[in-house]
Amino acid sequence: MYSGNRSGGQGHWEGGGAAGAEGPGPAGTLSPAPLFSPGTYERLALLLGSIGLLGVGNNLLVLVLYYKFQRLRTPTHLLLVNISLSDLLVSLFGVTFTFVSCLRNGWVWDTVGCVWDGFSSSLFGIVSITTLTVLAYERYIRVVHARVVNFSWAWRAITYIWLYSLAWSGAPLLGWNRYILDVHGLGCAVDWKSKDANDSSFVLFLFLGCLVVPLGVIAHCYGHILYSIRMIGASFLEHAVTERALIKLRCVEDLQTIQVIKILRYEKKVAKMCFLMIVIFLTFWMPCIVLCFLMVNGYGHLVTPAVSVVSYLFAKSSTVYNPVVYIIMIRKV
Repeated sequence: MYSGNRSGGQGHWEGGGAAGAEGPGPAGTLSPAPLFSPGTYERLALLLGSIGLLGVGNNLLVLVLYYKFQRLRTPTHLLLVNISLSDLLVSLFGVTFTFVSCLRNGWVWDTVGCVWDGFSSSLFGIVSITTLTVLAYERYIRVVHARVVNFSWAWRAITYIWLYSLAWSGAPLLGWNRYILDVHGLGCAVDWKSKDANDSSFVLFLFLGCLVVPLGVIAHCYGHILYSIRMIGASFLEHAVTERALIKLRCVEDLQTIQVIKILRYEKKVAKMCFLMIVIFLTFWMPCIVLCFLMVNGYGHLVTPAVSVVSYLFAKSSTVYNPVVYIIMIRKV
């Protein structure tokens, strides 16, 4: 546990080491002197507390809706629930350490606490973007190739998502990079600034495996989805009959046509919902991603504690908005 004069000067971790001193490995979690004024810490605590409470409430509501309504128990919605579960865990574990630190005007946890904070934030963040990627692929094979996705496929996908995320977030625990105190001094992340070949290689592959590849898959899938919808719309949906005319149709071919139209409309709405959730996730995480790029490329001096904490708040607030989008959209699906 960190102890020392919070009004300034150096403090110490139990076991030795001055706060602010450089050190290898886990010593990177050393707590600095307060970086913000007491009033700023209070406002940050209020914001984080609100994000945590809203995140827990909204995502619990999604889980309850999935359990209560039979029509929502589909493979697609199961993947969406996996995102809500991840966001719920972020709200419970990813915000708590930072919230308590804001109340104490600085990081108050020991090395193990820092490692857990960095690990949990990385794990749940990777789970979210990987699940969104799998959702894009699921929409792709459903809309473009008209293949049915069953629960067995969805459960296997969720298992692979968590194993994949555990592999990336667990690598720093095994010595491939490490978790250290972030620039804002209120949470922990991987060491973006390190020039060590071992650390730099992890950052490179992390960007490729958890950002570039997912974004590439999402872009590919939704590009084909939009093209397919446009082609179908030009030749088929534009000639959909009115509700009054639907009642008058009697032949089997026309009834089949109506069913196809309804299915396509449904799949299109679900695809829109998933795409909107992807856009919101990337929008709120983009400031954090940009700052990481700056630190990796040697522009860490441009990343001030104030800028860093704002990007952190943006990233965490995505846990509040995604369930809101889901709840609003399922009423229209």
